Amino acid sequence: MSPRSASVNEELRRRSRERLLQAAVELVGEHGFEATTLADIADRAGSARGLVSYYFPGKRQLVQSAVHRLMHRTLEEALEREPRTEDGRERLARAVDAILGLARDRPVLMRQHMAGLLQAEGFVQCPEQRRLAELLSDTVARYGAQNVTADYPMLRALLMGAVYSALVPGVPMPVPVLRAELFRRYGLDWEMGVPPESEPAAGARNGDLSRFFATDERPSSP
Repeated sequence: MSPRSASVNEELRRRSRERLLQAAVELVGEHGFEATTLADIADRAGSARGLVSYYFPGKRQLVQSAVHRLMHRTLEEALEREPRTEDGRERLARAVDAILGLARDRPVLMRQHMAGLLQAEGFVQCPEQRRLAELLSDTVARYGAQNVTADYPMLRALLMGAVYSALVPGVPMPVPVLRAELFRRYGLDWEMGVPPESEPAAGARNGDLSRFFATDERPSSP
């Protein structure tokens, strides 16, 4: 049997990393950060425990990367859904609804993510975080911001603050109220994006995360 080509090995590594990211968001969403171990994540992903350390320095870095991937792909899906649009205000409305929707639909996962950002390590710089930043920056630019360098961090801060406010145990702010405030700030019409009254019931929302973690590609034959 001839050895696998470099391209095949690279594809297999990519797929292994994707499975670890998916397993991390699933398990932390189900059980929380502290109750989820790296061994649990490796088992769910069907990977060797040592492979986790090969890709990620630790559990917090893995989980942050996984959540940033989920946020990036959720945002991407919202921006590109039909009917496609290049209207900057509509795209910003979709972006706000996508991020607030994660706080509403995956509260355990997003609460753990926000808590992780307050740890000493802070923001993990990873490919997933960079893709999320690029997509949000592009959204700000299409909205018509005159200074994207300044306006993107402000949007990010406002979205993080809204997510945090929606998830504070005991005193959460209702997502529609947070949405209304963000829409007012950016001059967006309530009917843009996905208004709360048009959302499907909680049980009807798609809980399958596999579409956000591209593991279905097959390496080509050497």
